[in-house]
Amino acid sequence: MAAPAVEGAAVTALRAVLHRIQTAAERSGRSFKDVRVVGISKTKPISLIREVYDAGHRCFGENYVQEIIDKAPQLPEDIEWHFVGHLQSNKVKSLLAAVPNLAMFEGVDNEKIANHLDRAVSNMGRDPLKVLVQVNTSGEESKSGVDPSGCVELAKHVKLGCPNLLFSGLMTIGMPDYTSTPENFKTLVNCRNEVCKALGIAEEQCELSMGMSGDFEQA
Repeated sequence: MAAPAVEGAAVTALRAVLHRIQTAAERSGRSFKDVRVVGISKTKPISLIREVYDAGHRCFGENYVQEIIDKAPQLPEDIEWHFVGHLQSNKVKSLLAAVPNLAMFEGVDNEKIANHLDRAVSNMGRDPLKVLVQVNTSGEESKSGVDPSGCVELAKHVKLGCPNLLFSGLMTIGMPDYTSTPENFKTLVNCRNEVCKALGIAEEQCELSMGMSGDFEQA
C-alpha cells in the first residue's frame, strides 16, 4: 500500500489561513463563504502554484505584468487571476491579451487607467472586466491609489463612464509593518459608505479588498 503524499508547506499554510479566516468570520458574525481569499503568488514558481491549485484553491493574484503573462498560459484555465496594484497604461493590452481568464483588476487608481482598460476590453471583445478602485488609505506618497476624498468621483467614472468595466468595489494596501492598521480599514469602510450613497447601490454590491496574512482578522 502506497504511503500518503506528504502535504507541502504552501498547502499547510493555506489550510491554516483558511481556518483563521473561518474563525475570524464567525467571531464577526459573517459567513466564511462571503470571504474571498486571493493567494498572492508573485515570485513563486509554477510548481508551487500548481500544488496549491491541486489542493483546491482557484484564486491567485500577481502584481508584475510580465510574471502573470508568463505564468497564466502554463496553468489551468479555471484559475481566477487577479492583477493587484498599479498598472502602467502601456501594458494594458498585453495583460488582457495574454490572460483571458483575468477575473479582476485591483485596482484602478485614476481615470486614465480606467479609460485604457475600458477601451482595451471593448476592442478585444471581452466580457466586461471586474475592477476595484484602489484607495490610498495610509497616505503614503510612494503608494498608488486615489486619495479617500477622490474615491467617489473615480468610482462614478468607472461605473457610469466605462461600460466595459464592472465597478465591483474598493481595495487598499496598508503599510508593510501594519502600523496603519486598523485605521486604513476604517477609512475604506467610510469610503464605501460614501460611494454606495453616491451611486445608489447596496453595500453588498461594493466589496472591499483589504487585509493581508498579518492583519486580515482585523479587516
